[in-house]
Amino acid sequence: MTVSAPTAASAPTPSKLGLWGVVMVIYFTVAGGAFGIESLVGSSAPGMALILVLLTPFIWSIPTVLMVTELATAMPVEGGYYVWVKRALGRFWGFVQGWTAWLYGMVVAASFAALFTDYSSSFLKLAFGMDLLDVYPVARWLVAAALIAVFAWINIRGAKAVGDSSKVFAAMVFVPFIIMIVMALFRWVQNPVPFWQPLTPPDTGVAGAFGLGLFIVMYNYLGWDGVSTILEEIKNPLKVIPKAMLIAVPLVILGYLLPVVAGLSAGVDYAKWGDTVSFPELASVIGGRWLGIWVALGGMFCAMGLFNAMILSNSRLPFVFAADRYLPARYIERHPRYGTPFRAVILSAGIYALLVVGPFQTLAVTTVLLYGVSLILQFAALIVLRVKAPDMPRPFRVPGGLPGVLLVALLPTFIIILAVRGTVLESGTAFLGLAGALLASAPVAYLMLGAVFKRGQADTLTHEVRPVGHD
Repeated sequence: MTVSAPTAASAPTPSKLGLWGVVMVIYFTVAGGAFGIESLVGSSAPGMALILVLLTPFIWSIPTVLMVTELATAMPVEGGYYVWVKRALGRFWGFVQGWTAWLYGMVVAASFAALFTDYSSSFLKLAFGMDLLDVYPVARWLVAAALIAVFAWINIRGAKAVGDSSKVFAAMVFVPFIIMIVMALFRWVQNPVPFWQPLTPPDTGVAGAFGLGLFIVMYNYLGWDGVSTILEEIKNPLKVIPKAMLIAVPLVILGYLLPVVAGLSAGVDYAKWGDTVSFPELASVIGGRWLGIWVALGGMFCAMGLFNAMILSNSRLPFVFAADRYLPARYIERHPRYGTPFRAVILSAGIYALLVVGPFQTLAVTTVLLYGVSLILQFAALIVLRVKAPDMPRPFRVPGGLPGVLLVALLPTFIIILAVRGTVLESGTAFLGLAGALLASAPVAYLMLGAVFKRGQADTLTHEVRPVGHD
């Protein structure tokens, strides 16, 4: 299936992803490894951290996977969730969806570039005793900018290049963690300790510990809808998307759970996790300095994979905005050799390079809230289309009829409200001001870009699809 959009007539067809390429892109748009989840243990204590890692996928990730799989197989078009919401709720809400997703995607992508510099710093300190990247901010930015430039070029080469490189990065992430997990198991068998204790930090109740960690684990489990923006760059998405999701969900859960369990068995004070202790330090305790260096190197490859997949997904949003005439037409121009929207990729890369110096940690809560709003719009589209277009072909359907769809939509909505409430009680309402301002930018941008570029012209991208031969 395809969707019409203005492209250069001479541009070749972009390369397409197969099943395992899609699995790796999903894996890296969601997780990419356990790196970054250390602060969950430090804030919520081992017991609650393990509960959150196991529970959150069932009320946050799996409902999203079901929604994305139904809509992606019903409307496998470039732009994904932007087109879905526009089809169900109208042009304005489609724009709000796309704009909000673009905003949080920018922050997340920039944070991945910053994460690369963090683990590069850990690697340099463990391997060579150098603190160059900690002492000189300009050096940190140059390292991040180099990462951005390299992976912008890989993305210009096409989705298949991203998928192939993601397989390599996954291997570089998995191998040191597998060794760390095996060594931790042998240590624990020889000296069993209750690594799951305590359940909560001192002077913190169960509800408080749950609330402290909820936004952290939600952040680490978001991104399942990212693959939707590249649906026309996937071979036979009607079959590949359901299979890829079925593989990716347990892969992501185990990718968080097992390294956390291994790290807890090291006996390091959990309160230091995410502050002075991360996985390279934990690996050093478990297996020695050599393993710590290897895990730090794995963290660098993790950040590469995360950024690589995020730029693939996020860069398609300025492309579809330009296709619908909200941005200049040059951003729909495709590369003469690779057939990719290279100007949209370059625009995205430039924005990431500006944002990479920002305070990523303080933006994590705001990012989850923006993602939550985007997700609610997608669930609303799922419900509305079940009512308005009951006869739409749906190769995959959320089970249970309309009640099943409502239940699937309510679970993530509930957890978003719960997480916001817990954060307000713990940290105040300051983050709501920034989130509100960013959300308010969507209608402002809709009016301004509509007046400057669109000027009443009809949309080019539509939900209408036509059958083509399967790849």
